[in-house]
Amino acid sequence: MKTGAQILVVDDESQVRQALRMILESAGYTVVTAESGEDAIRAFAQCRHDLILMDLLIPGMGGIEAVRQLRECSSVPIIVLSAVSDEDRKVQALELGADDYVTKPFNVKELTARILAALRRAAGATSAAPVFTTGDLAVNFDRREVRFAGKPVKLTATEYNLLKYMIEHAGKVLTHRMLLSTVWGPAYAERTEYLRVFIGQLRKKLEHDPMQPRLIVTDTRVGYRLCTDADQEYST
Repeated sequence: MKTGAQILVVDDESQVRQALRMILESAGYTVVTAESGEDAIRAFAQCRHDLILMDLLIPGMGGIEAVRQLRECSSVPIIVLSAVSDEDRKVQALELGADDYVTKPFNVKELTARILAALRRAAGATSAAPVFTTGDLAVNFDRREVRFAGKPVKLTATEYNLLKYMIEHAGKVLTHRMLLSTVWGPAYAERTEYLRVFIGQLRKKLEHDPMQPRLIVTDTRVGYRLCTDADQEYST
């Protein structure tokens, strides 16, 4: 089924570009390709694409700088394509404004699920309304009231602020530094032990099985994301 969405694929390997074109066109997307960061900037200036798939290791300015420049002029969803060993670059791209990442070699089902979720968020499907619900979680922001499986849940001020920030960016991977700087302040950007403790506390209160979380999930060595019902549906 045609979605009408146009995707800019940025990768210097022709085989990868061709493979992504086949995958995405078969899913109903329109695909434009670029080989370098400069090509990506020019292509986006000519036609504001709906989503960008950006490899980090590309010629010229590179993927990191391309993400920075694109984010200065647009909120277009950017999904980073990175190798398994690229954690530092991946985190840097996310902190510069990339929305998500997929690790090479990528799983086709995961890639298309990430794209669909990012387009959905960009279209405004993630609610900013006073009440947020997903699964058994319900949060009333006006009342600062949290309920899980129909029962009220008491959260500390920090737990609530952490949960609220994750809800505001539901479905997006948030790096450790982003979460710490926002909730605790810039001086705590490296205090990952704080984050582990509070994520653990939230999971105990908001997960049916804290050891196998489905709401607040870990992106290894990168950060955490809050998964909505739709995100879980896309990934299954």
